Amino acid sequence: MFRLIVLAVIQALFLAGGQVLLKYAMAAMPSFAWSWTFFRAVLINWQLACCGISFTVAGLLWMYILRHYPFSQAYPLSSLAYVFGMVAAMLCFHEHIAWTQWAGILLIMAGCYMVVH
Repeated sequence: MFRLIVLAVIQALFLAGGQVLLKYAMAAMPSFAWSWTFFRAVLINWQLACCGISFTVAGLLWMYILRHYPFSQAYPLSSLAYVFGMVAAMLCFHEHIAWTQWAGILLIMAGCYMVVH
């Protein structure tokens, strides 16, 4: 069970990290246009490339988890990405997190705890 938890945390970190990189990548992108300038900006956007790598690693880890662990235990642990996403919103984007959102995070973590025990 400990191995599942570790893998799920790593997978959720890659998933949340990919979302953070996607947010940074979109902020660096110009407005959409059917032009070489726009598509060149897509091709040289390193945040977008790292986002793709992060999502790919998360997807491969998820496939491994699904193959080796019960779905009823693995799938609820994927919600840990919401926890890491909320922390990233606070640390990377300096967003204010309301107490109700923190309460939701605590409920998610309590649910994950109950699933694995």
